[in-house]
Amino acid sequence: MKHFIYLVVLFFCLASCNADMEISVENPSDFDRSEIVEIPVENLKSLPTGKAYIITQINGDTVPSQLTYDGKIIFQTAIRAKGVVTYLIKSGEPKDYPPKTYGRLITERKDDFAWENDCVAFRIYGQALIPVDGPSNGLDFWYKRTNQLIIDKWYKDDLSGKKSYHADHGEGLDDYKVGRTLGGGMMAPYLHDSLILNDNFMEQEVYENGPLRTTFKLTYRDITVDGKTFSESRTFSIDAGSQLTKVTQTYGTKDSISVAAGIVKRSEDDAPHPLYTPNGTYSVVYEEPASEAAGKVFIGMIFPKGVIDVKSNSYTIIHPKSKKEETHSHVLAITTYYPGQPITYYTGFGWEKFGFASLDEFINYLSQFSKALEEPLTVKIL
Repeated sequence: MKHFIYLVVLFFCLASCNADMEISVENPSDFDRSEIVEIPVENLKSLPTGKAYIITQINGDTVPSQLTYDGKIIFQTAIRAKGVVTYLIKSGEPKDYPPKTYGRLITERKDDFAWENDCVAFRIYGQALIPVDGPSNGLDFWYKRTNQLIIDKWYKDDLSGKKSYHADHGEGLDDYKVGRTLGGGMMAPYLHDSLILNDNFMEQEVYENGPLRTTFKLTYRDITVDGKTFSESRTFSIDAGSQLTKVTQTYGTKDSISVAAGIVKRSEDDAPHPLYTPNGTYSVVYEEPASEAAGKVFIGMIFPKGVIDVKSNSYTIIHPKSKKEETHSHVLAITTYYPGQPITYYTGFGWEKFGFASLDEFINYLSQFSKALEEPLTVKIL
């Protein structure tokens, strides 16, 4: 199974000034890892500047790479347990690699923002949808079963009336229900055992868009908690090959506040599956009740710095459009937000029709993802 993680990169020595830089990537784990490696460009000072960086295997084959908006070069690697792989980095002419990540504002459909990689797809809702469906700042999942990028195709076919993305035509479908909830893993302030939900995002900014990583920021209306009003934003990032999207939640509060990231539950009686690692990383897994259209879907959140508590929460609202009473439930991972300290976590899913035949397989994926966060690959400049 492919497995991709953000890395802490260690450098033990610098290469002498020459045309090529040789590096090794070592896997300290007892399981195979297929990941995105990231190296700060400032550590490549021995290479000529002003051109793109080209990464090759020792046999000369080029490895797709990307310069990120925050000054890193990233590339894909696959390393067996306890193994080491060597690469060469050199300056060269920019190359176009087939994109494996993508995201954009969908202006033709009520200002959704949708993003994807070669495994999964997500979307979140903009202001233009509020008059139609009411407010919702939860995360939506698009179940895809193809390695191809499908966002533009699905929207085009759906809006033209050719094919609805709510039906599976061989590539997957949108079968996840969000409504006035956190959907598949969004965060909100949590006060007196109640979620304080913001509404749809106001502004978006794309920082980078493939081929291996897509990163963007969504800004929301100011939110009021316990009589104090402050800003809210979320930065999302997705790497090729990952089942999870990275979320960095930021509040402009001057005081610490309780917050909760949640997965909507379809029944108050549904039980989540908690996972801990010895070093404190916490994961929560929820099995979405199987639907006739989609079958089984497994949802997971990972918190590298752990959480304070996990509990269920339910509330009742009157839908602003239908005027009907709705009751929603979540499994919540609760922690504390401190001023100036954004919270980073991961959320995503596995689907029985595309790579995960059982809940146990998805739990194993999350377990290895968590361990890899705690055991980063070691990169050495030789």
